[in-house]
Amino acid sequence: MKWIGISGSWRKTNRELEKDVIKTVREIINRGDGIISGGALNVDYFATREVMKLDPKAEKIKIFLPAPLKIYAEHYRNRANEGVITKNQAEQLIKQLSRLRKINPAALIENKQHKEVNEKAYYDRSSAVIATSDELIAFWVNRSDGTKDAIEKAKEKGIPVKIIIYTI
Repeated sequence: MKWIGISGSWRKTNRELEKDVIKTVREIINRGDGIISGGALNVDYFATREVMKLDPKAEKIKIFLPAPLKIYAEHYRNRANEGVITKNQAEQLIKQLSRLRKINPAALIENKQHKEVNEKAYYDRSSAVIATSDELIAFWVNRSDGTKDAIEKAKEKGIPVKIIIYTI
């Protein structure tokens, strides 16, 4: 079994991007491989949701969080209070990650070294995703820096990289 890293922007999405992520994840799971992602909104959320539909025991997914789930959840609630995301987005993501942990605790990998969610925590998470991936599929929205970082790390590691570019 291969582990396929999924990377993409959490900031912007559209129906085309969502459909592409779902189709890609279905192909990966149906051929017997698994996905690795970062537990964020949009691309990560769509990928996780699809795996959880297709793999009820959540054995074909690994989610790396930049901090413990409790701290990550607090961060998302704060982002909602700041108006960066909606309260519904924050709560749906927290619910999804909590459900994943309940179904398969080993699937949710929390970085316990980080006591806050900041840029370093996010880049460390990206490094962990790439370190455990056999290849990367990047849904690169508006040339975001986070996805660019994942692409560069995957190329440095020498694993196959597929990049799908979107302007939203």
